[in-house]
Amino acid sequence: MALIEQPFPIGSEADLDGLDSPIPLAADESVQGLKDLPSLVGRFDVANIKLDKCGGLTEGLMMVRRAEQLGLKAMVGCMGGSSLAMAPAFVLGQLCTIVDLDGPVWLAEDRVPGVRYAGGEITCPAELWG
Repeated sequence: MALIEQPFPIGSEADLDGLDSPIPLAADESVQGLKDLPSLVGRFDVANIKLDKCGGLTEGLMMVRRAEQLGLKAMVGCMGGSSLAMAPAFVLGQLCTIVDLDGPVWLAEDRVPGVRYAGGEITCPAELWG
């Protein structure tokens, strides 16, 4: 799915009021946690949930459910990080329309064992869970 993430700086969400974008818009910095989701309705199409920002998996799971109730698509993203950071986001990704968990590919060296990427998919080997 093609989309534009965070087209305006945080705090400028009202600039999207009345905009009819042919490309879906995703809130990134504009969604820090569960409390921010209602303000996205009518402005964004997608909520990018990042566990580093929202406080963890429990909040992330609540955010996916609430986003769907509000008519938003849920996306899980990352701020970077090792495969160990991707593991809980991988769980959240099972419930999301869009998954962007490429953080480990940008590291000079990841932990072993790490997540695996192949054919546009990410897998978490059992050894990663400990």
